[in-house]
This record gives sequence, structure tokens and C-alpha cells, in this order.
Amino acid sequence: MVHALAEQPVLVLFLVAAIGFPLGQVQVRGISLGVSAVLFVGLAFGAADPALRLPEIVYLLGLTLFVYTIGLSSGPAFVASLRHEGWKYNLLAVVVVLLGTFLTVGASALLKTDAALAAGLLSGALTSTPALAGALETLKRAAPPEQLDQLLAEPVVGYSVAYPVGVVGVVLAIALCQRLWRVDYAAEARQLRKYGGGNEPILNRTVHVLRRRIAGSALGELVREYGWQVQFGRIKRGGRFVLADPDERVQLGDLVTVVGTGEELDRVTAQLGEESDDHIDLDRREYDQRRLFVSNPDVAGRRLGDLDLARHEAVVTRVRRGDADLLPNDDMVLELGDRVRVVARHDRMPELTAFFGDSYRSVTEIDLFTFGVGLALGLALGAIPIPLPGGVRVSLGFAGGPLVVALVLGTIGRTGAVVWSLPYAANMTLRQIGLVFFLAGIGTRAGGTFVKTLTGSGGLALFAAGAAITCISALAALWIGHKLMGIPMTLLIGMVAGIQTQAAVVGYALEQTGNDLPSVGYAAVYPIAMLSKILLVQILLLVLL
Repeated sequence: MVHALAEQPVLVLFLVAAIGFPLGQVQVRGISLGVSAVLFVGLAFGAADPALRLPEIVYLLGLTLFVYTIGLSSGPAFVASLRHEGWKYNLLAVVVVLLGTFLTVGASALLKTDAALAAGLLSGALTSTPALAGALETLKRAAPPEQLDQLLAEPVVGYSVAYPVGVVGVVLAIALCQRLWRVDYAAEARQLRKYGGGNEPILNRTVHVLRRRIAGSALGELVREYGWQVQFGRIKRGGRFVLADPDERVQLGDLVTVVGTGEELDRVTAQLGEESDDHIDLDRREYDQRRLFVSNPDVAGRRLGDLDLARHEAVVTRVRRGDADLLPNDDMVLELGDRVRVVARHDRMPELTAFFGDSYRSVTEIDLFTFGVGLALGLALGAIPIPLPGGVRVSLGFAGGPLVVALVLGTIGRTGAVVWSLPYAANMTLRQIGLVFFLAGIGTRAGGTFVKTLTGSGGLALFAAGAAITCISALAALWIGHKLMGIPMTLLIGMVAGIQTQAAVVGYALEQTGNDLPSVGYAAVYPIAMLSKILLVQILLLVLL
């Protein structure tokens, strides 16, 4: 049986994935390993027989796909965070990663482990798969050929031993701090409205204009004056309807449809008049509303305010991206796969459908030209050696190079007619496939060494060292961020998840806060945390080898 499987590496790959993925969904006290369970199934296959190890190209391809798709989707949020206080958040991330590195050096000296095992321990304690990949690439360049196979297994062993507590330890640190500090997440969310991200549903309301002081004012002027975060749809004036574009001036007696969160709608209602029971959004005699897919490359990657929808006599009242409804504004950049809710006259709907594209098939396809060019640029960048003081040379490698290029391209969005971003569904699919390939590949290649280390005399000490690195780093991030820097816990626990580059932790953070604001913190520090780990793990290896 083993011999038959050894001759079918593709079969082994998908067996590992098929077994590991459902195991990762099993929850113990609300915590699960998620897709990372594939790694442990791969370790089991590799431990059963070394002949079942997958070819190296499997995990290299998987890693490249994983980090590139993450970079494309994280780029805009990363750059946007820098416009607020993102530089401080990223400084905190670098400090915490440095702390974890120093703790690892201390643990390695205490336990007398070699450099390769220490690099894996750091990668696992901070749950960074790309950092592990950076360590493996560095070993290939620096290790003696006769020791290469043994040394390549050791980082994976250290990673595998430390990884589980790398997830659980951070969750426990967050749970402890939020209880000790009695955090009121609801109150913090109200103070953080500038970041958006709340999970309050987007609602429709009809408002009856009764305030004389605002009569004759343009809707755009009122939005700027009062800072409303809403979108207007239609106005019913007498017996006819008018499109509520920013230049339209409201009059006494108007019925106006408004879209926004409940709290924002209350603010608008208080300034305009009172809520009306006449739900004109349901009256489609003159104006209709439809959800249209953004599949036209000429629209994707552009600001909503640059699309000049006024010439189509239309307004966009909502944008659905993935599973989230977003409130549109002029600065929002549309992405392939977005669904926009458009309000326009019946006779203008065909031209709007053609304008946005509205093709589901198109948004499930990938532009292989831009995808291939982006990946090629990333791999080329990753191969460039970076000289550091002391004669040390590191590289961004298969993980860092594609990540940096993807962050840049994701932020740019488009270059002329070329759209760099991927449709949301395609991005998520490629990301998951890439991560599964990587975890299955490295797991099968290190299974035997993992079992020997874990069951040996130093296995428990290695596990304890990983737990200490994780917990001390997480507690330090929470204390420095909240007590010294004054970062609200709602954002901070998302940042800690980003520093840990751990999706399972951000999932826990979202459950604790009851809103999406931790995702803002996560995106703000994730790229710099990942790059820091990739570089520091390589430096650690080269210094200790």
C-alpha cells in the first residue's frame, strides 16, 4: 500500500488535504486548528514512511500562491492604515517580533538546540508559515550538502511542536487581559467609527424632511457639514421621484430614502425631520434598483467617484464584497467580483448592466497575464540578495518577494488597462489551495524527524519554550499597545492576531468584540509582521549556524 502511494505523489497530496481539512474544523472550547491541521496529517504520513514525502515543488508553489493572494487583498488596507496611526501600529509589530526573536535565541542557548531547530521554533511560536519557508530556503543556500536533508527537517519539527500553542497561547493572553482590564467593546466601537468595520447591518429608511433650516441645502453639503456616513437613494417630491445625487437640494415635505447603519440613520433623521412609514424604496414605478456584478475591467480598480454615474442618472447605495455589505463613498475602489446595488430609471438599467459587466462567469476567471507577470516579478525580487552589516546576506525568497510585489500591485489596483487585483472568490480559492499545498508538502517531508524529536528527551522542553515565546510576546503586545500606547482593545486584539499572522486568532477576536473592527487592526500590521518574521528568521539562522 505504501509503495503504491509513494509512486502517486498527487494522490498523497489530496489524501492529506482531504483528511486534514475536516479535522481542522473540529473545535475544542471554540478553538480549532483550521486548515493548519493539514500540516499534522502530513506529518503523520511522513512519519509512517519517508517514501511518502511530496516533491519540493509542491510546497514552493503553494507558498507562492498563498502569500501573493494575501498581498493583493491586504495592500489597500495596509496603505490606508498608514494614513491614520498605522506607523505606530507597525512599530509595535516590529518590536514584538524582535522580542520573540530574542526570546528564541535565549531558549536556544538554554536548551542547546541548533540554529535550524531554533528557526522553526520561532516560526511556530509566532505561527508564520512564510517565515518557515524563508528558513528552509536559507538552509538550502548555507548548509553543507551532506547535512542538507537532516537540517531541512529540523525547522519543520520546531515549527510543528510550537505551532499549536502559538494559536492557543495568544487566545489565552487575550482572554486574560480583556477580563483583567474589563474591556467594554461596545463602547470602544462607538468611538472608532472613523475606521468603519462595524458589523451593524446596513439598513434602508425613508425620512420625511420637516426642518426649515436645511430646506434648499444640497445633500452633498449636508453630508460634509454633519459628517454623515450614509448614502441617499431617491427623493419623492409631490407625486414624482428624483434621484438623490449630491447636488440635489432637499425641500420641505420631501421623502428621502437613506442607507446606513442604524445609528447613522438616527442622526440623519434628527437633522432632517422624522422617520416616515412611506417606504418609497419599494415603489419602483419610475426608478428601479438592482445588484450588478462588477466584471468589467474598465470599472474595476477605479474610485467610485471617478465613474461619473450622474451621466447614467444612477447612484450606488451599497457594495457587497464577499459576505459583507459596505456603504459606498467616492473614494471606494471597486474590485472585480463586487456586487453594487444601483438605483436608476428602468430605461437606464440595460446600459448600467453593460457598464458594470454583470457577468458572474467573468468574476470567477483569472487574468493569467497579470497573475503570471505579478508572480514572476515577485519571485525575481525574492531572489535578490540583501546585504546586511557583518557580511550577512538575506533574501525575501519565495515568501517575501511575492508578498511585497503583491502589496504594491494590490494598492495600485490597475495600470492603464491592466487590472492587477483578482476577483474576491478567485483570490480566496487560490489562497486556500496554496496554503494546503504548502502545509501538506512540508508536513510529509518532516514527519519522521518530528516524531523522533517530540518523543525524545527534549520534546517537552521544546514545547514549553514555544509556549513561553508565544505567551510572553502576546502579553507584551497587549500591555504595551493598550497601557502605554492607548490603542483600544477592539483594534489591538486584531493587531495581535496580525502580529501572529494567525487567522484563527482574528476569528476569536471578531467573536469577542461582536464587530469587524479587529479586521482593521489585523490588516494594518499583517504585512510588516510577515516580512519582519521572514527576514529575522533568516538572520537568526545565519548568525547561529
